[in-house]
Amino acid sequence: MKIIFMGTPDFAVPALEMLIDEGHEILAVYTQPPRPKGRGQHVQPSPVQLVAERHKIPVYTPKSLKRDEG
Repeated sequence: MKIIFMGTPDFAVPALEMLIDEGHEILAVYTQPPRPKGRGQHVQPSPVQLVAERHKIPVYTPKSLKRDEG
């Protein structure tokens, strides 16, 4: 099955990994943009982005998924 996955937090990682392990074709991953984290406020990618990059899946990090209707 061809899939576009959307997720950001840690709890979305097992679902993405299961889809990969089951042999599904992940066409792309959409996740939140990297954000400052920790004491040094270093910009960190989301857990889902790290998994996608490790599996060489294209990652898209739009600021919003809402359509600009104005």
